[in-house]
Amino acid sequence: IKNLMSLTGTIPVTFKDKTYNIPVCLWIEESYPQTAPICYVRPSCEMMVLRGKYTSSNYEVLLPYLEEWKNGECDLVSLLQVMVVIFGDLPPVCMQPRSESEQAPCKRADGSLYLHLASEDDQPFQQENETSC
Repeated sequence: IKNLMSLTGTIPVTFKDKTYNIPVCLWIEESYPQTAPICYVRPSCEMMVLRGKYTSSNYEVLLPYLEEWKNGECDLVSLLQVMVVIFGDLPPVCMQPRSESEQAPCKRADGSLYLHLASEDDQPFQQENETSC
């Protein structure tokens, strides 16, 4: 059995001159800092994850920084700074179409609740050329 610590919250990301709070969860293993944390995007019930270069189909964050993790050179603060930069270029989430959002449950199977993701001006977060699943 492994002991893990979970850090869950939001990171402020600027995309197209607007700031959005991207919900993330970092799982820290006992072997940290020798091993990289396991990171996930945790969308709210109004959000959908955009699978792509840095986000897998199970919402895991895939970054070169994590793959090349080196004890003594890498840390959580730097990891979050890398996420801010990368997610500012390629956001991992967008708003679901309204009808899907209203039907989506806000609880996960494990009972945890989603966080609401909104911009500072409370406008929906949209990505150009987004696709619906």
